[in-house]
Amino acid sequence: MSKQNDNPADPFKKALAEATKVMAADPDLQVSYSVDPAGQTNDSIRLPQVSRRMTRDEVLLARGTADAFALRHKYHDAGTNNRYAPQGQMARDIYDAMETARVEAVGARHMPGTAKNIDAKIGTDALRKGYDQITQAADAPLATAAGYLVRQLATGRDLPRGADNVMELWRGFIEEQAGGTLESLDAILEDQQAFAKLARQVITDLGYGDQLGDDPDGTDDDQEDEAESGDEDENEPDSTGDDDGEDEEAEGTPEQSQEQQDDAAQAQVSMDDSAEAEMGDETEMPDGEAPMEPPAPQPISDADPDYKVYTTAYDEEIGAADLAEPAELERLRAYLDQQLEPLKGAVSRLANKLQRRLQAKQNRTWEFDREEGILDAGRLARVVASPTTPLSFKVEKDMEFRDTVVTLLLDNSGSMRGRPISIAAICADVMARTLERCDVKVEILGFTTKAWKGGQSREEWLKDGREPTPGRLNDLRHIIYKSADAPWRRARPNLGLMMKEGLLKENIDGEALEWAYRRVAGRPEQRKVLMVISDGAPVDDSTLSVNPANYLEKHLRDVIAMIEKRRGVELTAIGIGHDVTRYYDRAVTITDVEQLAGAMTEQLASLFDNDPRKRARVLGMRRVA
Repeated sequence: MSKQNDNPADPFKKALAEATKVMAADPDLQVSYSVDPAGQTNDSIRLPQVSRRMTRDEVLLARGTADAFALRHKYHDAGTNNRYAPQGQMARDIYDAMETARVEAVGARHMPGTAKNIDAKIGTDALRKGYDQITQAADAPLATAAGYLVRQLATGRDLPRGADNVMELWRGFIEEQAGGTLESLDAILEDQQAFAKLARQVITDLGYGDQLGDDPDGTDDDQEDEAESGDEDENEPDSTGDDDGEDEEAEGTPEQSQEQQDDAAQAQVSMDDSAEAEMGDETEMPDGEAPMEPPAPQPISDADPDYKVYTTAYDEEIGAADLAEPAELERLRAYLDQQLEPLKGAVSRLANKLQRRLQAKQNRTWEFDREEGILDAGRLARVVASPTTPLSFKVEKDMEFRDTVVTLLLDNSGSMRGRPISIAAICADVMARTLERCDVKVEILGFTTKAWKGGQSREEWLKDGREPTPGRLNDLRHIIYKSADAPWRRARPNLGLMMKEGLLKENIDGEALEWAYRRVAGRPEQRKVLMVISDGAPVDDSTLSVNPANYLEKHLRDVIAMIEKRRGVELTAIGIGHDVTRYYDRAVTITDVEQLAGAMTEQLASLFDNDPRKRARVLGMRRVA
């Protein structure tokens, strides 16, 4: 047989894989191609898929990604990296971005051809994330800008479009704060340990020194002496019986200390109540009335009573119409409609498909094994096998369709900027219209924060003395784009708000999910569906810099477990380029935002499927679409 059917991209992919191994100086390195997001482990590299067409963009992206991973494999030592890595999220992001820039700059020194390939990769990523559209530094990621600046200083190369925009927005600030530190960049570029120390100094210069954690070059003996000295100082002044509690707090984790405090507070309230009942007349009570005990504060979260929030004074739950003037909403909606135009045909077909499936399930069903009606052809085989078996008939009847409400909860974080948020808004719009035609009520909600880096909550925390482990430390913004009872035509302009510059900031998923759950759980409909659309794990730099690294992620898991355990609301999720199946039991992950419309359609249609096996097959998908 001839080789006419061979994939024309195979020779290129094979050559690129071999070149990557040579560049990484590791002949045993495994190189593969996949539609999944590109990634790297200690012994393997996963590159973007190259189609049969081998377009210029595909080839450049594959080359750039291969070069970047190969250089990291060769010039990056994980042990050194982990030793000096900061604890706080923002500091860690800056540190990682600078190390990536260092590795690629070292590679450009020894292999100049890699610089052009990696430029193509950086440019593609920057345009995909909408970096060319950002106009304010507050909307641009500082860590990314720091990495771009290090790359330019080390290589002398201009950055691609989009990347140069992000760098220039932050360049003045970075050079003003850390310009002196960066002067020694060129001399230590090939020394990862020295560069890691420089990166930590840059982080301090930029104002995130409190996120660095312990000095990795400090001796263990010094740290132990300091800890023992601290314990003695704490124990000396007080001998009233609180010493044990202080020792436990010094030795335990912040979460354990908080649990102990909460348990002690609850025990004290119970003891006070019992003592009051037993003392009777022995207790002096003015006017013969018992003193009123203040009620115990209600926990912030039903899912995790130990979840803390420093202050809720600056949080807001707000309608989309209150965040922009009507004229601006109409302008933003018109811009969203322009984004919809190229997808109108495909999205309309998906909407019609969903509507037909839902209406078919609403309007009719069949009763089988009846003595009269329409002959059931599916059961004729048993008549042939056993002629004495009577014929079976079926009768069509109206089906009682349970009153249903669907809540769409959309991630409005900064990482959704650009194409992802446009597609999410378009799909929410189409789903609302389609489901409304089928008499299914739809609520559309969004979640983000009011500010980067903590906002007024962090300012108050700093003013009050920096309480350790304060809990969530940012101002929430929960947005109602469309309430369940509002008609779609009235809420239509509101969805344009997602296109507003500066709206998308941090994402605190756990509290947003619990907020959406409370809203839908209180609805009168018999059936309640909650669909989450997100592109990542919960991230809030201000909160994670002063709490355990998994603080927000743990709360999200707790909220999901609570919802799934109570079973009153059917929870499903769609991850955009992020594997949300590690959080949600019913979830699907898509690698391209263009797949979102189809994924939403299938997820929603499957919820109304009468075949439980088919529903389980679709809703239980734990693979990347």
